[in-house]
Amino acid sequence: MQTNFTEQQLKDAGTARANEILRACVHCGFCTATCPTYQILGDELDSPRGRIYQIKDMLENEREPDPKTVLHVDRCLSCLACMTTCPSGVHYMHLVDHARAYIEKRYKRPVTDRALRWILARIIPYPTRFRLALLGAKIGKPFRWAIPDKRLRAMLEMAPKSIPPVSRNDDPQSFPAKGERKMRVALMTGCAQKALDTDINDATIRLLRRLGCEVVVAKGAGCCGALTHHMGKEAEAHSSAARNIEAWMAEIEGDGLDAIVINTSGCGTTVKDYGHMFREGPLAEKAAKISDLAMDVSEVLMKLDLPEGPGKNMKVAYHAACSLQHGQQIKTHPKTLLKRAGFEVVEPADSHLCCGSAGTYNLLQPEISQQLKARKVKTLEAKTPEVIAAGNIGCMIQIGSGTGIPVVHTVELLDWATGGPLPRKLAETE
Repeated sequence: MQTNFTEQQLKDAGTARANEILRACVHCGFCTATCPTYQILGDELDSPRGRIYQIKDMLENEREPDPKTVLHVDRCLSCLACMTTCPSGVHYMHLVDHARAYIEKRYKRPVTDRALRWILARIIPYPTRFRLALLGAKIGKPFRWAIPDKRLRAMLEMAPKSIPPVSRNDDPQSFPAKGERKMRVALMTGCAQKALDTDINDATIRLLRRLGCEVVVAKGAGCCGALTHHMGKEAEAHSSAARNIEAWMAEIEGDGLDAIVINTSGCGTTVKDYGHMFREGPLAEKAAKISDLAMDVSEVLMKLDLPEGPGKNMKVAYHAACSLQHGQQIKTHPKTLLKRAGFEVVEPADSHLCCGSAGTYNLLQPEISQQLKARKVKTLEAKTPEVIAAGNIGCMIQIGSGTGIPVVHTVELLDWATGGPLPRKLAETE
């Protein structure tokens, strides 16, 4: 694609990167075939190619974002299926993230939108606040029919039936390996996950220790910054990321780390991009180091000697989170591990398509999200599984709200297969 940025414009690192990405696009339209919003809405402007044209026009002309452009950029899930499909290697993620930051700085949203985004940014990344909000949502859930705003209703509808107790495993500490130590790893415990499902981190710690890992929860580490990053709140996102970088660097410079383990794939995609996020600043070297060490839990488990299981005689439908299969290009590891542990693994039709969770998307764009959820649940239930496994808390909550089949994290099943307890959600169905 031809671009016409001025030399002055290209002095800005974000604009220079956008220029590189735009020039790689050849208008082929392959991305439209795998774009969930284009499939649902049928509007070229709601496809990656259409958004690229709009972003190019906005950035080149340095114009104030108009409501139409903002609408179509907001409708993007950042599922990144387009990046998997693109034959030209267009890095759409960096482009749309830059566009969102540009919009956040220059566009004044309606007051209700600003208030909603402010609330989400001030609550979800903070587990204690999020727990209190979930409690309030649980109390208000029976009265959601009286709420006129669809987005507020969506928030109430997403409230879980029960709020798990606080896990002390999330506090800064070190867990020794069982037997010979093979690796020393830092576990990213996340933010929303600590409020929504404490079983995931508990199972991850048990499993890694059993396989020879010393597991460290680093002091000062917290939210990865993804939530605010995808809302264009660049300063807030970078602040969260910088705290993590310093926290993990302290461990690296102390007793060392072989990996930073992430069991929420949405966080993993962001942490692996820290090197890009901080490429121009004083944290560039440290950020690159952290990105190099960041690994999804399935990547770490593939390096360890996960024993073959005799089988639990259970059919598992594996849901591939977009941030894992498209953002990190990890497609086979979770299925390989589940099969090794003895489970029968099946996949739904159109497994490359998003479930509609996408961070806060299900709260900010509930109508589109609900359509994507219904389609995903239908394809999963068609496989008649006994349990659904996924590697991202957002997907788990989204899918779980639309089906009666238990939805658990992949590590919970692997932990159970290698000597851990029966996952709580499976126990509740017995």
